[in-house]
Amino acid sequence: MSRETQVAQVTRETVETEAGAARITWHRAGTPRLVLAVSHGAGGGVEARDLQALAAVLPGHGVEVALVEQPWRVAGKKVAPAPKTLDAGWRGIWPAVVASGPPVIAGGRSAGARVACRTAAELGAHAVLALSFPLHPPGRPERSRAGELLGAGRPTLVVQGGNDPFGRPDEFPEDGYELVEVPYGDHGFAVPKRAPVTQEQALEAVTAAVVRWAGSLM
Repeated sequence: MSRETQVAQVTRETVETEAGAARITWHRAGTPRLVLAVSHGAGGGVEARDLQALAAVLPGHGVEVALVEQPWRVAGKKVAPAPKTLDAGWRGIWPAVVASGPPVIAGGRSAGARVACRTAAELGAHAVLALSFPLHPPGRPERSRAGELLGAGRPTLVVQGGNDPFGRPDEFPEDGYELVEVPYGDHGFAVPKRAPVTQEQALEAVTAAVVRWAGSLM
């Protein structure tokens, strides 16, 4: 996959959905071959370090990035709604991201990854990117959400922190997707100060994995 030299153009649009008004921040690529539509988790927004890193890097590799803010975040609420409402918000933005032309990867971090997995087949996503997939609540491995991940029905990449309390890489099923571990990373891919990798290196592991995987989809 060749690297483009253009600086990504950033634009924003508001999209009305069944769940309320959502917002898309586009990081445009000069000649996009794929679109990554990616949403945030239940405890944060699109300012998450991994989402911002992907938005900065991927356009230079021909992948347009659409950072999606769910209606509850746009409305200023602090607590995410029920999964069915999250899914409704995601369905509502889908026509806008498909309209840009290239095949669309459905992505998300944490709760957003669950939404992407649950709706991928229904919406006709080209593939699924699951960042920090919450395999189970912390300390409750018996409450597995592996069924959502395995039911995506599309080529799927999971990028997971090695110390994620919502599911360490060795807790995941072995087949049905690709998994890349970010050593020492927690649920937000933060690494301890004493870790043998820096925060910058951890984020580079995330972006490098996604760049490589996206290239295989082109």
